[in-house]
Amino acid sequence: MNLQKREAKKEVFRLSSLPFFYGWIIVTVAGLTHFSSAPGQTYVVSIFLDSMIQELDWTRTLFSGMYTVGSLVAAAFMILVGKVLDKFGSRRTLVVLCILMGLACIWMSDVNTPWQLLFGFAALRAIGQGSFSLVASTMTAIWFVRKRGRATALASLGMATSMGIFPIVVHYLIGQFEWRDAWTILGISVWAILLIPSLLLVRRSPEYVGLVPDGEPDLINQVENYNQNNDITKNYESNYTLNEALQTRSLWMLTLSSISSPLIMTGLMFHHVSILGAKGISPAVAAATLGLFGPLMLVSGLIAGILVDRFPGRFLLAGGQILLIIAMLWVFIIDSPWKALVYVTISACAVGLVNTTGTVIWANYFGRAHIGSIKGFSTTTIVAFSAMGALPFGFIYDWTDSYNIALSALLLLPLTALVFTLMALPPGRKYKVRNHF
Repeated sequence: MNLQKREAKKEVFRLSSLPFFYGWIIVTVAGLTHFSSAPGQTYVVSIFLDSMIQELDWTRTLFSGMYTVGSLVAAAFMILVGKVLDKFGSRRTLVVLCILMGLACIWMSDVNTPWQLLFGFAALRAIGQGSFSLVASTMTAIWFVRKRGRATALASLGMATSMGIFPIVVHYLIGQFEWRDAWTILGISVWAILLIPSLLLVRRSPEYVGLVPDGEPDLINQVENYNQNNDITKNYESNYTLNEALQTRSLWMLTLSSISSPLIMTGLMFHHVSILGAKGISPAVAAATLGLFGPLMLVSGLIAGILVDRFPGRFLLAGGQILLIIAMLWVFIIDSPWKALVYVTISACAVGLVNTTGTVIWANYFGRAHIGSIKGFSTTTIVAFSAMGALPFGFIYDWTDSYNIALSALLLLPLTALVFTLMALPPGRKYKVRNHF
């Protein structure tokens, strides 16, 4: 035990003597985590579809159905992942998830039956879209309070970069080799990019290594107070457990407000070329405008990160819902490429604003100690409704032969979410507890 204490003290002194706050290293790893989530994201899976359909001789309906069901199965695991994250910390959780992501990609390289495809999609979505995002956002929230918005926005650079790079790389790999080898290479690349940083660089919390959030002066700065529970600071923080948070109106208002954006934007992006084609826009122009979505979302996310550190998050979330409503209404008047570009710009701004603010506001409202399980609850909702995004647009279009009717009917979602967002006041009762890190 004495050896353990001495080693812990050495690490405390080593990290506290750095010329910068160690939390920015955590932000870098969070960015790499977002970047490495690509195999579980729609923008990568969609690149594989045509090649897999051609070789396996399955219908597109089968693939779409398996993808939807797999995403819904993945959503059911998010609360469990959040609780594991709270119990074991970001480093252990992320290392295990990284290994599993690589194995899931390798599994996809050997798919030959529908049930294997379903299992592969469920694993990719549970880890890539859900768990990686949950761990990355939780790590950032734990290490920052006052600068949480800016840190979250910088970590999101990884996702925007991933959206710009991975589709091109995967398309090249499939062309040079074939889709099975491409999945294997993708899995190995995740290990190469993320495994070592997550193992060597991630720490549970600033308090765990003798620091405080944001790199502010330590409230105690007495390393000799270190004990076997790693309780080096004496500060108090307002925190909620998941059960306590579930008893607040704030949690339910935030949850209900988070339904709209993932469902609507997944549907709009999934049918992007078809929607613009119905407005007379060529597939080439539609694809080009979609390629701008990532960079535009990055810029709006960075701006949102600055704003959320200065203004109430619920007003920024409301602004994101208003932008989403404007984007949906703008579709009705698209008749030229420049109007298509405006549509993509508004949509990207809406997503960047909602995603960045939505990540920050949960920790702001409910504290850092149990943010993994609380965010796991919200991530379940986000993943589930994201999975169902393409279905209503496609169903209504097949039924009515018009995206205008689908857009008109689904406008109710962001309008309702706007009301819930404005009602999402900070929790009235605060639970004063000793920090749990």
